[in-house]
Amino acid sequence: FAASPGYGDESIEILSQNPFRLADEVYGIGFKTADKIARKMGMKYDSLERLSAGLKFALQESANEGHVYMPKDQLFNNAAKLLEVDKGLLDQPLAALLEKGDVILDTSWGKEDVYLAAFFVCEESVARQLFLLSSMVEKSLDITSQDMDRVEKNCGIKMAKKQRQALKMAAKEGVLIITGGPGTGKTTAIKSLIEFFKQHKLSIALAAPTGRAAKRMNEATGQDAKTIHRLLEYKAYEEGGMAFGKNQDHMLEHDVIIIDEISMVDIVLMYHLLSAIKPGARLIMVGDADQLPSVGPGSVLRDMIKSELIPIVVLDEVFRQAKESMIVVNAHRINRGLYPYLNVKDKDFYFEQKLEPKEIENDILELASKRLPSYGNFDAIEDIQVLTPMKKGAVGVFNLNKKLQGILNPPSPDKSELKHRFYTFRKGDKVMQVKNNYDKEVFNGDLGRIIEIDEDEGQVLVSFAEPDKDIEVMYELQDMDELNLAYALSVHKSQGSEFPVVILPITTQHYIMLQRNLIYTAITRAKKLLVMVGTKQAIRIAIRNNQAHIRYSRLDERIAQEFEGII
Repeated sequence: FAASPGYGDESIEILSQNPFRLADEVYGIGFKTADKIARKMGMKYDSLERLSAGLKFALQESANEGHVYMPKDQLFNNAAKLLEVDKGLLDQPLAALLEKGDVILDTSWGKEDVYLAAFFVCEESVARQLFLLSSMVEKSLDITSQDMDRVEKNCGIKMAKKQRQALKMAAKEGVLIITGGPGTGKTTAIKSLIEFFKQHKLSIALAAPTGRAAKRMNEATGQDAKTIHRLLEYKAYEEGGMAFGKNQDHMLEHDVIIIDEISMVDIVLMYHLLSAIKPGARLIMVGDADQLPSVGPGSVLRDMIKSELIPIVVLDEVFRQAKESMIVVNAHRINRGLYPYLNVKDKDFYFEQKLEPKEIENDILELASKRLPSYGNFDAIEDIQVLTPMKKGAVGVFNLNKKLQGILNPPSPDKSELKHRFYTFRKGDKVMQVKNNYDKEVFNGDLGRIIEIDEDEGQVLVSFAEPDKDIEVMYELQDMDELNLAYALSVHKSQGSEFPVVILPITTQHYIMLQRNLIYTAITRAKKLLVMVGTKQAIRIAIRNNQAHIRYSRLDERIAQEFEGII
């Protein structure tokens, strides 16, 4: 601890006064570790420092579950359980956190909503910036039928009615949402927008939340596309943390910003993005409102739609070519609450009935290692991706990763290895970065391959595919917490990615995770082939369960307040 950044000789004094500062200021030390230290030092169970730290930790934990705020009563219940104290003791620590400016108590809506201060600022600012962009667009561009024809000719496309509507609205609106499921022509809409704005000599930026989504955008449009972090020119600091080079003081110079996979953008990233867009520019957000919400806090896309104040075009026509794909047809069926067509001959969507988790596990291993590679000439590691709703159990992420690694990349004398936590990493392994590392320029959700391991030095070299080039990143032993094996991924972690082949276990053991939007998201990750393995009962349960987890967020109300002047 003495060597922790920003401390030094004062460490022991700080530690003795309030060990809970550790949880705030030293990465990797959470509330529970600090609490153990505090108890060993004899700190009282009901001390103000302990109760304040526990209350703040409970609020941070709720953010990890996607909430932007927590109702005060619920927060007190969660914190009392964590701290093992009566919730009547929590009013004073809440007052202390409010006085310190760490949290905000918002009573604007006749309720008591408790926010971490940063999230309150983000939510208010996002609503305000959306209003300003909507009302300050430089000029409404005229769009004639000749303009439409020219766009079609130059892009080599034929626009459907809704795609033409999207183009007309983009010409006059400052903010626009374009949403639609697979096969509804979102990419064609983006191409037509780029062509139209280029004709009007406007500068355009394309971006997406993840490297893989940005790379797809780049391949589909032939235009440069970046991650949102790179567009905003993030900078890492040596002492930890980061900042964006593009912000309210140094704005993006582009006239049009087009963001794909907008459903993945959380309230914090949305705040940074909107802060950097100059007044008068256009923001066009493209995505699928029925996907899982962002991993981070908020339901930004859903809240914008729910407000009914942000212009939106819903692409709802599945094109003839896409109708050939059972993946697309079944994704739309599932989204409407209908049972999918299974095992249609010569198609791309298959189901294998297996009842027991062990049977499902064995079938997945055989599919991934033998049957599918020989069936379609697929690369077992690069092309085939197992997606699973759960982390634990026979068909959870952890177990499947170990089993798949053993078959697809087994140990051999010429493959160096490094053991870390519950995984043995091996040269050739498929891995995923699981937290943003601004210093190394890799982000949560980036997929790579281990190309070298130095066992003596405890170093691992990983290659990641970026939109413009592959990058190589060196990990020291202390960085290895940021990597997981990626032969099997949770459905949440697969957002923004597409894979040639997806294998999806679906079992009643996953009962708590069987939700329509989770299965829909998993299915729409597959480009060429999808194989579901499990029980028909589990599919039915998932399709029936359209109750997505409620996330506490007030963005839709704040948008209404900004747009309509409701105070």
